[in-house]
Amino acid sequence: MCLLKRLLCERSFCELSRQQMLHAVLIVNNHGKPRLTKFYDRMSEEKQQQIIRECFNLVSRRTDKLCNFLEADLFGEGTKLVYRHYATLYFVFVVDGSESELAILDLIQVFVEALDKCFENVCELDLIFHFDRVCAKCMLIPFGSLCL
Repeated sequence: MCLLKRLLCERSFCELSRQQMLHAVLIVNNHGKPRLTKFYDRMSEEKQQQIIRECFNLVSRRTDKLCNFLEADLFGEGTKLVYRHYATLYFVFVVDGSESELAILDLIQVFVEALDKCFENVCELDLIFHFDRVCAKCMLIPFGSLCL
């Protein structure tokens, strides 16, 4: 009986992990050069580069008067891009269609505030020269592919 319970729990966990809410976290500068990328789906490097280019093209063409989220079927139907533009950096989260856009915008704000406390007014150079500290902060916010 114990083995059956464990198998059912593992099965439900596997099914839950397939239904990812967070697909990718991208930090890209104004010229489209990625400064930090974290993909939660397995894919080739060429596919990742294509997604980064598509995300940057979609986000950089939008004016400041438009909202900070848009639908883009990069990881299948119902995927959304939620982003914020701070100075020379775009913070882009690729999320599932069921995720709240306002919650992700708040998550981006918390992430940027955490980086600000760590680096005193974070800039692109901090991301380049202190990559290990930025990665540590990035890994703490989303756990696996679920936002905590």
